[in-house]
Amino acid sequence: MRKKILIFAITFIQLTVLFAAVPVIESKKDSATAFVSKDDEAMVKNAVAAFKSLSKKERKTRIADAKELMKNYRAEKAAGDASSNTVLLAILAILLPPLAVYLHEDAINTKFWISLILTLLFWIPGVIYALIVVLG
Repeated sequence: MRKKILIFAITFIQLTVLFAAVPVIESKKDSATAFVSKDDEAMVKNAVAAFKSLSKKERKTRIADAKELMKNYRAEKAAGDASSNTVLLAILAILLPPLAVYLHEDAINTKFWISLILTLLFWIPGVIYALIVVLG
């Protein structure tokens, strides 16, 4: 009985830590601009206006440049300094498996939910799965 209570307490603490940083948005109106300051909003409006004022040929070249930059960014991110990140994620996979999977995947996806369910059911399968995702 004590073992079950201890497992429940650890799981509750893990979930509390995991969801403590999730912001609460009070209305649907604020959902799109909840994390955007007024300065950022004005900067985006100015950039959109400047982009619309360009000729069609210039727009196409700018879009092509932006796509190339995104492609290079993703390639650099994939080939980045993986050794320190992997070690930190492996340690985190042992302590908080769903958080490690979330940070590795950069999104809440199927792998995250599988890790969360395995961690809630039994901690060890959650750790094993998180290590497979992080190291694999």
